[in-house]
Amino acid sequence: MRLDLDSLPALVGPDWIDGRLYTCADIFEREIERIFEGGWVWVAHESEVAQARSFKTLAIGRQPVIVTRTDKGELVTMLNRCRHRAATVCQAERGHASRFVCAYHGWSYTPEGRLVGVPQPEGYEGVLDRSALGLKTLRTESYGGLVFASLNDAVAPLSDYLADAKPWIDRFNRQAAGYPLVVLGDHRFQFEGNWKIPMENTTDGYHLPVVHNSYLRFVESETSDRLASVMASDELYCLTLGNGHSVGIFDADAIDLDLPSRKPVPKHYEQLARELSGSLPTADVARILRAVGGVGFNLNIFPNIALSGAFLRELRPLGVDRTEVRHIALGMGGGPAAANRARLRIHEQFQGPAGLGSSDDREAWERVARGARAGGDMAVLLNRGVNRERAAGNARRAHATDELGMRAAYARWREVMADA
Repeated sequence: MRLDLDSLPALVGPDWIDGRLYTCADIFEREIERIFEGGWVWVAHESEVAQARSFKTLAIGRQPVIVTRTDKGELVTMLNRCRHRAATVCQAERGHASRFVCAYHGWSYTPEGRLVGVPQPEGYEGVLDRSALGLKTLRTESYGGLVFASLNDAVAPLSDYLADAKPWIDRFNRQAAGYPLVVLGDHRFQFEGNWKIPMENTTDGYHLPVVHNSYLRFVESETSDRLASVMASDELYCLTLGNGHSVGIFDADAIDLDLPSRKPVPKHYEQLARELSGSLPTADVARILRAVGGVGFNLNIFPNIALSGAFLRELRPLGVDRTEVRHIALGMGGGPAAANRARLRIHEQFQGPAGLGSSDDREAWERVARGARAGGDMAVLLNRGVNRERAAGNARRAHATDELGMRAAYARWREVMADA
């Protein structure tokens, strides 16, 4: 039985969703159209295209695009489609190029998308206006080093869309300890499940002591005690930020890394402190040690990017039951090599291919995807903490183990999917 797509809003309640949101191909197609190809989508970190003529390729929804930095320093996102016969003009995932050249008939374009080369131009006299046949450019805006693009020219300004997430992006960037925050590398994998399952995970503190139990046993006791305290501390909370965004606070001491810590420097940073002390002032060493482990919160930017502790998580929907996850390691641009090595080791320990965190999460996500095939339209419950959720200015606030962030994301989902 096919779903009536006009009834989609009825599939999301105030504290539950219909299980078919994970499994229905028709719903997925509407999501691609309305959410990914109709609104703002994260496409790059500015450091990934830092130099003039650098580029990165990816897809927005199902449409291939190129993100470039022009000779003037401007960020541009373009459809990766030749204006002649529709072939992609860039095949590499990233790099530098003075021209994008179609390998089919040789049409070539500048980094900003201007058509500059048409082989054997005879035959085009009077029928080809090069000025009108550049690569199609998309709305592109950035905030705090995060680059977003939209296929919808009428989309609201990015600043309005990010809403109250902006100050949290600013706080996230302070983990660079005064240096520029840059991408050091990434680890990516695919899992057999819907993109919304890991989207829910970002501010889900409820799963930490269960799914990551083995990690808690592995790490030092001071880290283990901090993470396990998620279940008890009133300092840890989730906050809605507008437009489906939310933030989960899992270490209240590390919300703002510019403020002094209430805790001593962890013992496992003693070696790093000795390395840094040989070349940096004491104040700089203290700031780096404060920031090297990342911030104490996870920020979910609907629909496809999370700023999580010390890394970025990008979601790329490939099908209703297949999603690519990209975990992006971050570091201090131009900062001490020892500090960036420490950050990479932290990333590898939890997010890397041999890390304990990503493997746990992936297994849990795939179990959700398999289980959702049973029972068809049975509800998925998102009601934890709904009885203790409260107003916090224009936002809503609940405990870090409550499902407030998921409720906020699906309220946005309902709004966008219902909008004709």
